[in-house]
Amino acid sequence: MPPISQPLRKLGFLTIGLFDGADPRRGHESTLGIIELGEQLGFDSAWVRHRHLQYGISSPVAVLAAASQRTRRIELGTAVIPLGWENPLRLAEDLATVDILLGGRLNPGVSVGPPMHYDQVKEALYPDTADVEDFGYERVRRLLDFVRGKSATDFSGVEGFEVFSDRVQPHSPGLGRRMWYGGGSLRSAQWAGEHGMNFLTSSVVKAEESEDFADIQLSHIRAFRAHHPDGDRARVSQGLVVIPTDSASPEQRAKYTAYVEKRTPRTVTPQGPARMMFAPDIVGTSAEIAERLHAHVAFQEVDEVAFALPFSFEHDDYVQILTDIATRLGPALGWRAAT
Repeated sequence: MPPISQPLRKLGFLTIGLFDGADPRRGHESTLGIIELGEQLGFDSAWVRHRHLQYGISSPVAVLAAASQRTRRIELGTAVIPLGWENPLRLAEDLATVDILLGGRLNPGVSVGPPMHYDQVKEALYPDTADVEDFGYERVRRLLDFVRGKSATDFSGVEGFEVFSDRVQPHSPGLGRRMWYGGGSLRSAQWAGEHGMNFLTSSVVKAEESEDFADIQLSHIRAFRAHHPDGDRARVSQGLVVIPTDSASPEQRAKYTAYVEKRTPRTVTPQGPARMMFAPDIVGTSAEIAERLHAHVAFQEVDEVAFALPFSFEHDDYVQILTDIATRLGPALGWRAAT
């Protein structure tokens, strides 16, 4: 097995939290149960995706608030909240509140860009300002300022019986250092570094300087750190889809293999006008997956990951996959379970 520069320090996982529209509670409870299982297995972090007008988690902050009451140690994150749907001031209040409930365990990940299908949703989302909304990096900067304690107003003090603050309350002092940017381009990597954020890489990148996924991801990691005040110590988390089969049943193995085969063609060449490159999903035994990761040039640059769970599997499948990741794949990557 090719050597790696450092053992894996932090092991996390990411779930989309799908649910049946006729029975949404069951799906949300399943997500909370998976997060609880992650803590029991020693994972360092659990992350939830964000979906609007779909049958996935639309309010990850609310879900993580519920998870704060069921966990004691595991870090919880969002990967990622698309800020085009959010008011930065209000989101800053929600994030700080949940971080307080978690005792400083929240890792909010965000991204920029107009909301998906914006022409169809803009009248419902921004009926009066749809044509002037700014969906660029300025929206992230505003959120960072509010989270980090900069003034939101020039008024503070006592008015009658009420006391007013000029900054977001509650204020969670460490939260500003735990803000993540989910980026897939060189510009995003550079911007996140310049603004002192942490950087989430995923299984999707923009093919700007190459058509090799690992090489592209490596260039983003290095660009981020080159522009970050902490340099090579700046935090980067890699997110790929890995599906270990060590304890899987024959039926599960067949399902997992079919899932990967169906998604593989999109990984061969850049997709669409934006030239997006998708990473191949990795299925196999933990030893086989570890060997492929050790040979992945971007994986060699990181010491923390948040492996993505496949979108459409069943609860029992996720239990098997997470158990194999924690008990077999993680140790093969040099990771030690948290206690």
